[in-house]
Amino acid sequence: MTRNRKQSPLEGFIDLVALFPWWVGLILAVIAYFWLHNIADAPLVVSSQPGQVGTAITQTVYKGLATAGQYVVPLICMLGALFSALGRWKRKQLFSDVEQSDSAGALNEMTWHEFEMLVGEAFRRRGYAAAEMGGGGADGGVDLVLRKDGEKFLVQCKQWKAYKVSVTTIRELYGVMAAGGAAGGFVVTSGVFTQEAKSFAEGRNIGLIDGSELTAMIKSAQQQRPPAAARPAPQSVPATSADQDCPKCGGAMIKRIAKQGANAGKAFWGCSNFPQCRGVVSIE
Repeated sequence: MTRNRKQSPLEGFIDLVALFPWWVGLILAVIAYFWLHNIADAPLVVSSQPGQVGTAITQTVYKGLATAGQYVVPLICMLGALFSALGRWKRKQLFSDVEQSDSAGALNEMTWHEFEMLVGEAFRRRGYAAAEMGGGGADGGVDLVLRKDGEKFLVQCKQWKAYKVSVTTIRELYGVMAAGGAAGGFVVTSGVFTQEAKSFAEGRNIGLIDGSELTAMIKSAQQQRPPAAARPAPQSVPATSADQDCPKCGGAMIKRIAKQGANAGKAFWGCSNFPQCRGVVSIE
């Protein structure tokens, strides 16, 4: 997914601030105001000595920029904080809508940017720090950059316009991963992947998440949340298994409910490291 319109420097700065939590933008606004206000309020040092005219002009320019900047820069930071708060609310809303939806086409009803926001939120719920890149440009079409345990992972999103994702997309991401020193990557689509794409991804630390898996990933987040104090989880049905380890990676197992297929409605143990690991154990 790419952005067709070029950003102005002002828009770019606002988007940069919006990448941080909203309270960071407010702190930056306060710091910027007091720093620039001190420069704007400082008296000019006037010197009649030869050769000091240039210095006086430079001080005057700095003072003029600071006078205007003491109001403009904090305003930009506050706008970034506002967009950050609105973006966070939007992500939660998108996540909740898919989590509660019974429609298989819920993902296809979103715009490309909403889909990107949803995918970022899904990874955040799994413990990743996610930065939205917007795709295109020098990043090779990467939409999200994830970080976890000191490692970097790249994500490319493909929504309804690319229902069947081919091997070309996987190869492009693999090349960007190698160039950027990423530990792994993910391609996420609301559609499906071709068999050639699946074969190429095997053994290259690239996770392929199709529409049904993304929906299951979002819905399973509800099962992984700690229960509220007022509504403790039933002791007879634990959410995680202390006795059962993943047969593939040895990680913790989480109880899930099959959403489709011949085992729809049945409970099973699924690896907590999904989608990197797809280990499952049936419950007798």
